[in-house]
Amino acid sequence: MTSTQPRPTTYAPPAKQATEPDYNQVLEDLSNASVHRNFDPYLDIDWDAPHMAIVPNDDRWILSYTVDPIGRHPWYQALPREKQIEIGMWRQANVAKVGLQFESILIRGLLQYSDRLPNGDMRFRYTTHEAKEECNHTLMFQELVNRIGMETKGMRWWLRRISPIIPLFATGLPTVFYFGVLAGEEPIDHIQKDFLRAGENIHPAMSAVMELHVAEEARHISFAHNHLRTTIPSKGRATKFALSITLPIVMRVLCNAITVPPSEFRKEFDVPRSVLREIFWRSPESKAFLSGVFGDVRMLAEQCGLMNPASRRVWRALGIDGRASRYRSEPLYTAS
Repeated sequence: MTSTQPRPTTYAPPAKQATEPDYNQVLEDLSNASVHRNFDPYLDIDWDAPHMAIVPNDDRWILSYTVDPIGRHPWYQALPREKQIEIGMWRQANVAKVGLQFESILIRGLLQYSDRLPNGDMRFRYTTHEAKEECNHTLMFQELVNRIGMETKGMRWWLRRISPIIPLFATGLPTVFYFGVLAGEEPIDHIQKDFLRAGENIHPAMSAVMELHVAEEARHISFAHNHLRTTIPSKGRATKFALSITLPIVMRVLCNAITVPPSEFRKEFDVPRSVLREIFWRSPESKAFLSGVFGDVRMLAEQCGLMNPASRRVWRALGIDGRASRYRSEPLYTAS
């Protein structure tokens, strides 16, 4: 009696153009990359090196006047240097805490999703690799929060309250769940890449965290894009229309929840409400930033057939319309 190893189950997507990558090949490539190009926050970041020490009154914590939405505002720039540093440390600690909380939601959703896949499905291996990498990201973000030493809440209260429910979408409404994945990953990835491209003089602990996170998030965002681009076109017309309206709403709601500081920020630093309203999202600069964050998602929506007259009006009404990216991670300054 002979036994044979079960062969991996391949997903059978609809027919694609010859120029588009095969979904199963993408899954294999991403899984192999997760094995051979992965990072460990306690091996690849030398937290205890002298140059990584986090000390008071370090100008490198002053928020960027060109990249950070808060740092760009005249109210922040007019503050005394010590207060700018204090706000900058709080802001970066809170952004890291938000990243940790979002990754926690994503991990639970990925495990929910992979649990329902059949034996041998190639998606199981990749989504489990991604969940493992996101666990490392939570360790990295919490280590940074601990070392900064600022007490921060992270996400806004209502999102923290419903966070146990969100992973359930991974099995009930997986397409909407992956919309949420991109709504969380794209803004954080966009901001971190802007910092790294601008060559800002930021603290080395921050830059190390950003570099590791951006490197691995490229895989995670690639999977979400390929997964949606493969699974959505075969859905019925009514479902695709509903998804076309849902996509911009999910993007806008979760972008706000993730990028806008919680109420504790305003109370802690006595920030005028009018200033917060300008920063998020009434000033021309903040409107341009908000639109630019979702250039890649607008490109994806067009590729998935989710851009139609009705959905375009929703994108416009939510203030996140604009030109679609020509390729993933296209810098804004290349826009015509």
